[in-house]
Amino acid sequence: MKKLLILAALAAASFGQPVFAQTTPASETAAVQHKDLDLRTEAGTKALDRRIWRAVVAVCGKAPDFDLTGKNEVRQCRKDTRLLASAQAEQVIANASRDQLIQVSSIRK
Repeated sequence: MKKLLILAALAAASFGQPVFAQTTPASETAAVQHKDLDLRTEAGTKALDRRIWRAVVAVCGKAPDFDLTGKNEVRQCRKDTRLLASAQAEQVIANASRDQLIQVSSIRK
């Protein structure tokens, strides 16, 4: 009976420990290709925007649902990173330059 109580206490102690979650490590930079897009059209700019968003998600990573701090960090990373990448995209679209890559880099600390 004592052994059963000890095992139950150990099991309860191990389940009661807090889980220290970390966000999923992500790559820091992704290049967005756009040579195949006609950036003079709305369809081309929308396709570029979708590619940028996928790159932003890739470089910022994701956090588990139970990690609210991590979720907020990822959300902020995505917001800031997309803002920077969109500024680059606007320059590329304005110049209609098809040879220049857009570098998407995470700005995490």
